[in-house]
Amino acid sequence: MFEDRLDAGRRLALAMQNYQGEDVVVLAIARGGVPVGYQVARHLHAEFDIIVARKLPYPYNAEAGFGAVAEDGTTFIFPDAFDKFDQKTINEVIHQQTDELYRRINALRAGSPLINIEGKTVILVDDGIAMGSTMRVCVTLCKNRKAKKIVVGSPVSGMDTAKEFASLADDVIILDTPPDFRAVAQVYLNWSDVSDREVIDLVHQWEYEKQQVIGH
Repeated sequence: MFEDRLDAGRRLALAMQNYQGEDVVVLAIARGGVPVGYQVARHLHAEFDIIVARKLPYPYNAEAGFGAVAEDGTTFIFPDAFDKFDQKTINEVIHQQTDELYRRINALRAGSPLINIEGKTVILVDDGIAMGSTMRVCVTLCKNRKAKKIVVGSPVSGMDTAKEFASLADDVIILDTPPDFRAVAQVYLNWSDVSDREVIDLVHQWEYEKQQVIGH
């Protein structure tokens, strides 16, 4: 059980100790992954940025998803979605979530492009992996941008999901895989949605700390 996302991030960082000193970029999946990834990047003295991806929610149940889309347009859809929705409905959901992607890039990264990751070790961090579609499209984005090595990091996921990512990424570091895993929130004592403001504040804190290091 984790106290909150910052506690989870500190513990995840310790499990990634062997990446300290490498040419590492930590990409935190907005928004929930940002407090976790921030702690990982601090501990590893790595570069840090926010990557934006969105779950594709069911039209009648926003909590459940049938796939995901990343900021470069990479899309993953679970095959059974085509048995439940027609292509028009799927396209409408993708369009809606793409609009939100652009809004988040503008709000959280001030419209800046994602940091260059070509030839680098990329650690993708989220606060938890449920169905895995969001993390999957982020892995594909990193492959498309020629990352040298892709590491998937998360405080929690289901056991089957962890095994799946072992075949998709170069390394997978997940702290807890509960046999009764139902939702990411179940492993956190304090859980709430992360706001744009919290993400922006962490980015400003990161930039301040980086300048302090440069100044010394």
